[in-house]
Amino acid sequence: MFIVFIAAILPAIVLIIHIYNRDKWQKEPPRQMFKAFVYGVASAMIVLLLPAFGMVTETPGTEISAQIGNAFKTAAIPEEMAKLFMLWLFLRRCKEFDEHMDAIVYAVCVGMGFAATENILYLFSNLQNWVGTGIIRALISVPAHFFFAIIMGYYYSLAHFRIGKSRVLDAVLTLLLPVIAHGIFDALLFVSAMSQDLAGILTLVFIIGFFFLRKFASSRVDKILETDRIYITRL
Repeated sequence: MFIVFIAAILPAIVLIIHIYNRDKWQKEPPRQMFKAFVYGVASAMIVLLLPAFGMVTETPGTEISAQIGNAFKTAAIPEEMAKLFMLWLFLRRCKEFDEHMDAIVYAVCVGMGFAATENILYLFSNLQNWVGTGIIRALISVPAHFFFAIIMGYYYSLAHFRIGKSRVLDAVLTLLLPVIAHGIFDALLFVSAMSQDLAGILTLVFIIGFFFLRKFASSRVDKILETDRIYITRL
């Protein structure tokens, strides 16, 4: 059981270390990163409780439209809203939040806290095939949450440090873009699993989209690091 637990949280830890190493200018304190991770765990707990209060309901049926709707309303929207709420709750009193890159680092910690909790639930609910489930999720699902978190952190940082009308747009994109990316990600998986006729083409679309998402997230990190470099050199 301990091995399963480690396998569930290890991908999230590896990605947290990766984003920590990408932060070139002023590393965030590990204790604060761990705290943000715990906030991410709390965001997963919030999402788990929503159905119990009737706040998230799944649309029955096997129609493609139902699966796409479920991808957004039962996964993408509540999960990204919960993660953003906990990120805001953490950063509003975080004294270390003084660079653009900080929002990405802490957003990743929150996202990985969520992903690790989700991974634990998936692996322990499928103990007969936990190795296969763990590998697939380590290669696809956990990195996807990592990319969603980078996008969220990027626009959160812009909304925090900017002033004027662009700040409002950045604030909207902080939630909107992760929800869109997450919804499309899940919709492709849901529909592929439901329809054998569409599985082949949707799998190809999924692979292309996944690499585009990775490239876009990586470019956001590069851009925000350059923004911080320019700011630091002006001090």
